[in-house]
Amino acid sequence: MAGRWRVSGSSVVALCLLLVSLVACGGRVTADPVRAEVQKVLDRRAAAVLGHDRAAYARTGTGTGFGDLSVIPLADWSYRVTDVDRGGDTATAEVELRYRVDGYDRGAVTANRTVALSRDGADGEWAVDSERPAKGSGQQPWDQGAVRVVRGTHSLVLGVGQSTGTLRAFAGLADRAVPAVSDAWDGDWARRVVVLVPRSVEGMAGLLGSPASSYRGIAAVTTGETGGREHAPADRIIVNPDAYGLLGSLGKQVVLTHETTHVATRADTTAATPLWLSEGYADWVGYRGSDRDPDEAAPELRGEVSEGRVPGALPTDEDFGFTADADELARAYEGGWLACRMIADQWGEDRLDAFYRAVGTDDERAGAVEAAMKETLGTTPEDFTARWREYVRSELG
Repeated sequence: MAGRWRVSGSSVVALCLLLVSLVACGGRVTADPVRAEVQKVLDRRAAAVLGHDRAAYARTGTGTGFGDLSVIPLADWSYRVTDVDRGGDTATAEVELRYRVDGYDRGAVTANRTVALSRDGADGEWAVDSERPAKGSGQQPWDQGAVRVVRGTHSLVLGVGQSTGTLRAFAGLADRAVPAVSDAWDGDWARRVVVLVPRSVEGMAGLLGSPASSYRGIAAVTTGETGGREHAPADRIIVNPDAYGLLGSLGKQVVLTHETTHVATRADTTAATPLWLSEGYADWVGYRGSDRDPDEAAPELRGEVSEGRVPGALPTDEDFGFTADADELARAYEGGWLACRMIADQWGEDRLDAFYRAVGTDDERAGAVEAAMKETLGTTPEDFTARWREYVRSELG
């Protein structure tokens, strides 16, 4: 038989006194006055950013960075304090920054930041001394220096350490990419893109919060959250100017169109979508309308086929890793592109779009591709793979 603990009245009082700094009797959590004060300062700072009020911004602490923020068209900007570590008249706050670029972002960019503050005397107000990316988080463009902004018809380009002419060239590429993607992809998307052009590959890596070695051969990447239509992502196309500058005119356009395709398809891309499909579809859109034939667009895979080595299976997600062998990575992209090209050739472009969306209706990989192939293409993974291997052989042999 289970027993019941009995607590005397004096014990209850003692327990309440012991926990008063954490929980008041009756279950109410006591407010942290420092955290609340810091939140108020950051609320005023956010209002100054949105109001383009340099003086009000300076009254909250350091004015560093205001000029870089003021050139960006912001619809929203807010801070949420998640933790404060106080030591006398100094404090360090862990903060979630959320912001949205006006006319481009359906949802907010979320960034974890660390804010250092201080105050003069016991009755003084807290003031911001510095703000930087939290440990393990990527930088924002203004963390890297003066931001230059160029507006295109369908694009907004933010650059650091780049000339206006260079940024205008990127805007032109993005402005051509958006209509090209809209012509291929029949889904609902913003039809506008934000492109970030840092000073170097190190700047690109800083924006992504990763080592530069991971991106030295990568011309551009797209950031954003997958997860289905209930999310409203704020995507960014981030360019590696070092690698991008080595491309020819067609290659530069294909890369921007490829990355823009990721922006367009984001809401229909989930954990169920294999990389051979998402990357292959983006390459298919990138090359669509060009005169680039498979021999030219898939040189690494062509070399394998010419020596009698036709791949036995579609590329795996691991084959697309940035740390993979460069030739292996190229073959993965080429194999995914040819798979999507085959669907467009043999089933039609509308079926390719329908297949992409059907896979993304699931939240998990298991069974998603199989079900979508049966529903939209009337085939099985085994039959599809056999057809793809023959297609690769015929196109590259």
